[in-house]
Order: sequence, then structure tokens, then C-alpha cells
Amino acid sequence: MRVTQSMLSNNMTRNISNSYERLGKLQEQISSKKKFTKPSDDPVAAMQGLGYRTDLNRILQYQSNIGEVRNWVDSTDDALDKTVLALQKIRELTVQASNGTLDASQRDYITREIEQMKQQIQSLGDTEVGGKYIFNGTKTNQRPSSTGFSGGVIELEVYNGIKLQINTPGKQLFEPLVGDTSITPASPGYLDTLITKIKNDDNISAELANMDKHIDNFLSERASIGARQNRVDLMDDRLSQQEVFSTRILSNNEDIDIERAIIDLTTQESVHRAALGIGARIIQPSLMDFLR
Repeated sequence: MRVTQSMLSNNMTRNISNSYERLGKLQEQISSKKKFTKPSDDPVAAMQGLGYRTDLNRILQYQSNIGEVRNWVDSTDDALDKTVLALQKIRELTVQASNGTLDASQRDYITREIEQMKQQIQSLGDTEVGGKYIFNGTKTNQRPSSTGFSGGVIELEVYNGIKLQINTPGKQLFEPLVGDTSITPASPGYLDTLITKIKNDDNISAELANMDKHIDNFLSERASIGARQNRVDLMDDRLSQQEVFSTRILSNNEDIDIERAIIDLTTQESVHRAALGIGARIIQPSLMDFLR
């Protein structure tokens, strides 16, 4: 087969064009740090990347949920801790009031201090996290001290099929102490009864056992909160590990080895320069160039 000058020129042009394309792809990979920038570059890797990215996004959402659970649980623990301190203070005042040597004015002073502690406990029952009342069951948009405490459990999914309870309904904890404000007139709570008994000097020492029961209820709930905090920590660690694994898998699928890509680019540049040099030597001036 006769090889013409035109064939040499066309082959050289095509080869140099292909070389430019390879250079462009390598430069694009280095600038984007990705193996491909559109699905057609590597359809299989692109499809796998969709699955890997979905897994990673799901883990990130679970981590966000874990953060929300932690906020609620830690805030609940803090509120219960402060409530226990207030109840212990009320118990100390009750012990003082049970002293038969106190007169009416002294007992009145004690009842006023207990009333302040009651208001403190009531405000703790109104604890908010992110604008939501954490002790009001599922009715998180309603203030318990205004509408009464509601029940119901709130859970968040923290892993595939795994949910954690984030709230502690205050109906069984706070309402027995401060009363039920959801009815009119509001029903009194235990602290109201205690205040009345202290004012009337009515067998006050017998109330110490009742105080201990309320304190024990809160301490028991704090123990449950502690177990829940441990569960949150374990799930947080697990999700952190899963995030590392998923990120590594996604990176292996999509990200380039930058050192290797730079070497490939340098090699391709050398090849390209060689192709240009060889092409220049092949395309020599023809007879027609001299006849012009």
C-alpha cells in the first residue's frame, strides 16, 4: 500500500489530538482530585459511588441524630441533678421544721423558702432544648407549667433499625411534686401539701419518708439516664468508625492517587513532546513547496 504525505499528516494529527486528550484528562483529574468528573468517564465506578455516597450521607444523618439525643439526654441529666439538689434542700428544711421548738413565724419562713424551691423545680420541669420542652412527652411545643405534664416517648433512629429514647416524660416525676396544671382549678402537688403541714405543724417528721421516696425516684431516673448516656457514647463511637470506613471506600472509588497522576502527567507530556518532534521530522517540505 502506498503511503502518501496526506496519510502521514492525518495520522500525525490524530495521534497528537489523542495525546492532547490524554493530557487534558490527566490535568482535569489533578485539578479536581477525582478519577472521573462525569459518569461516562467510568460508569461502573460512578454507579458504585452513588451507593457509597448514600451510605455516607446516611451515617452523617445518624451522627446528627446522635448529637440531638446527646443534647436531650445531657440536658435531662442536668435538670434532674438540680432537682435532686432542690429536693435535698427541701428535706433539710423539713428536718428543721420538724423541730417542735419552732414558732409559727419560723415555720412560715421555712415554708416561704420551700415555695421558692418549688418554683425552682417547676422551672426545671420547663427545661427547653432547641425550643422544645423535654419533659412534656410528645407535646414538646407546650410549656408543662402552663398546660400540665404530658406523657409519651420520643425516639430517634441512630442506626439502621436502632432507635434511642431521647426524652424522659415528667408526668411521673415533676407532676407529683408541683401538681397538675392541666385542670382548673389546678390540683396541688406534694410540695403544696408539705407546705400546708409545716404551716399547721401537722406531724411534719412523718413527711421525711415521703421526701426520700421522691428523691429516690429522681435518683433512679438519673441512673437510667446514665445508662442511656453510655449507650449514646457507644453508638457515637460506632458511627465514627463507620464514617471512616465509608469515607475511605468512597475515596478509593473516586479520588485519584495524586502522586501517581503527576507522574502519569509528566510521562504523557514527554510522550507528547516526542510525538510533536517526530511529526515535525516526518512532515518534510514537498516539491510543491518549492514550486510556489
